Amino acid sequence: MAERVLIDSTTLVKYDNPVLITKHEEVDKELSTGDKTKTAAPTADVRRETEEILNSILPPKEWEEDGQMWRQQVSTTPATRLDVVNLQEQLDMRLQQRQARETGICPIRRELYTQCFDEIIRQVTINCAERGLLLLRVRDEMRMTIEAYQALYCSSIAFGMRKALQSEQGKSDLQRDVEDLRDEKADLERQLTDLRQRAEQADRRAAELRLAEEKKHGEEIAFLKKTNQQLKSQLEGIIAPKK
Repeated sequence: MAERVLIDSTTLVKYDNPVLITKHEEVDKELSTGDKTKTAAPTADVRRETEEILNSILPPKEWEEDGQMWRQQVSTTPATRLDVVNLQEQLDMRLQQRQARETGICPIRRELYTQCFDEIIRQVTINCAERGLLLLRVRDEMRMTIEAYQALYCSSIAFGMRKALQSEQGKSDLQRDVEDLRDEKADLERQLTDLRQRAEQADRRAAELRLAEEKKHGEEIAFLKKTNQQLKSQLEGIIAPKK
């Protein structure tokens, strides 16, 4: 098994140095020999169980480089107070370097805080596996809640877009209706103006006809009165000599 020193600057989670993998048999053998050589305070079984829990919580990274397979597992080294202080400093530094927003929705800030939480879970799991598994439940619940909010947000965005398109279409339809009503109003106003002009012309013609009829009637009355007067005079002239 070959190792190389590699500092992962892409995550806040502390990992061991990458290990070169040649065959699965060799990996299992090397892991078993490594467990026998590393005799720390906890027993080998407890340490192996802790490593399995850590690998289930934070799966190892595997990649291929120059035809060789490399694996990198999370560190099983217990964290000290200085490690926690350094974690906080690195979190603040990366938030500033990557220009994460302090408020509102920010994927960068969420990613960094997720890495910080994973590192805290790693540190806690080494000292107490049960506490680490409980924190894992909290982490997964938070992720599901955030994903639910994201799904709801995307759904609301899609719903809002549909409503906006519908309202835009409805707005164009209403605008067309307004234009049609304006044209109809203008046509009715033209008809009203034409009817008013016709009514005024009819009134003028009626007034003229009435005046003409009154004048003609007055002339006929005057003629009849004059004729009556003449006939009366003639009649008086005929009757007077006989007396």
